[in-house]
Amino acid sequence: MKMKGIIAVDLFCGAGGLTRGLLDAGIKVAKGVDINQKFKKTYENNNPEAKFISKDVGCLTKEDILNELDLKHNYFLLAGCAPCQPFSTINKQKIKEDSRKSLLLEFGRIVEETKPNFIFIENVPGLATGKGKKIFEKFTKKLDNMKYFYIYRIIDAKKYGVPQTRKRLILIATDQGHINFPEQTHGKNESLTPYVTVRDVISDYPIIRDGSKHKRILNHETRLLCEINRKRMNFIKKDGGSRKDLPKNLKLECHKRHDGHTDVYGRMKWDDVAPTLTCKCTSISNGRFGHPTQRRGISVREAAALQTFKDDYVFYESLSLNTLMVGNAVPPLLAERFGNIFLKTTEAISNANR
Repeated sequence: MKMKGIIAVDLFCGAGGLTRGLLDAGIKVAKGVDINQKFKKTYENNNPEAKFISKDVGCLTKEDILNELDLKHNYFLLAGCAPCQPFSTINKQKIKEDSRKSLLLEFGRIVEETKPNFIFIENVPGLATGKGKKIFEKFTKKLDNMKYFYIYRIIDAKKYGVPQTRKRLILIATDQGHINFPEQTHGKNESLTPYVTVRDVISDYPIIRDGSKHKRILNHETRLLCEINRKRMNFIKKDGGSRKDLPKNLKLECHKRHDGHTDVYGRMKWDDVAPTLTCKCTSISNGRFGHPTQRRGISVREAAALQTFKDDYVFYESLSLNTLMVGNAVPPLLAERFGNIFLKTTEAISNANR
């Protein structure tokens, strides 16, 4: 029997980090779906094999998903990373007030209607352990009722070669038997490859000022600092300094009374992994997003590299929207690791059927 390939549809696709990683693994991605039409150019120009569909996932039909898919010669993978903000620990909004909380259950509806052979879900840990627990349990109950085998874990992307501390809940499922998580590849153990560091990834990018854009390197663009933030950056120690380095006259009033959130106005460390990148990861006032040595926040290109996007992956919108697309993306390298697991599972199925 000829081995089947895998064809995928990527829901909540954003700029296409998950799509790119699955493609790199050798999985065909037919479609990416996202409600934000502004992501279309970035998604399609970087992933020409896939078609971008701008539609609310809650309005998606079985036909929207399955039309034009060659399911005779391919297994079907449904992948999705619903917006994670409702379940994040830094979001103080009550979950019942946020309509995005229902998106995972819409994903579950689509699973029921399309019956994929494989499922991939990525979200923040709070989906399973915190604010989103009840919703997550409703979703897994759907999988139980449909007789899927599934496993989920909270993983840290740095253990798979991503140069960033990025803890995420990942669930993988199949109707084809069993499936396993990829083995850890990076760590401090002698048997593992050392963690990939900030220095490894961004040290070769040319020096630029805040508020400037490199003439040749696309997206090597930085956010303009106000005058007081330029002064602050002069005091924050290079290679890992924080707002605690600031003199009293440059500290925010709230920071004089509050010791928490010490990463705000911090610099990254050259020989460590980056902190978790967010949708505001080019702003020094929103986390430890200062360049290790230069007087600026990291550029969009540097953020993309820390998310494991290659330099030829171009983001086509404004600096703020590009930052959002980068920060919200699944790191392509992480997606590729899981794509390889799906392909290994199909290979095992094929061998068992010989």
